[in-house]
Amino acid sequence: MGVEEHKKHAIQNISFAVVTVSDSRNEATDESGMLIKEMVRKRRHSIAEYRIIKNDRKQIEDTMKELLDRNDVDAIIFCGGTGISSKDMTVDTIKPFLEKELPGFGEMFRMLSMQEIGTAAMLSRATAGIARKKAIFCIPGSKNAVKLAMEKIILEECGHILWEVRK
Repeated sequence: MGVEEHKKHAIQNISFAVVTVSDSRNEATDESGMLIKEMVRKRRHSIAEYRIIKNDRKQIEDTMKELLDRNDVDAIIFCGGTGISSKDMTVDTIKPFLEKELPGFGEMFRMLSMQEIGTAAMLSRATAGIARKKAIFCIPGSKNAVKLAMEKIILEECGHILWEVRK
């Protein structure tokens, strides 16, 4: 079965949870979270949950556990905390939950980012994987990174990913 045949089976109505990880943003200033929600809805998917949490290991862990337990969430996007600073702990906290990693997501994101920002793209630890038949994405918090990840990768492949893990 070729790629096109696989994509025909892609899940069409995806319910996303969007989690912004930030110590400084709130609902009024979370432009990246707003952009994710807008892009999801534009593709006729839905938002089951949106929240902003601190860059805190326990908050990230608790949020992940709660969202994995929910039946109304198909995919989870963690936005922010994917860099290399000592405060960035999203990736390190989420990785142990992943039953299968999708290394191609991070590789592709960095390759596409390099075209926009040059070699600084290597500082991103964007990652993705599968946990309990849900697609999990950790992406940087900048609007440009969100637009790139959502437009070029997540919204293109999430339905296909979900079909694959559920069949």
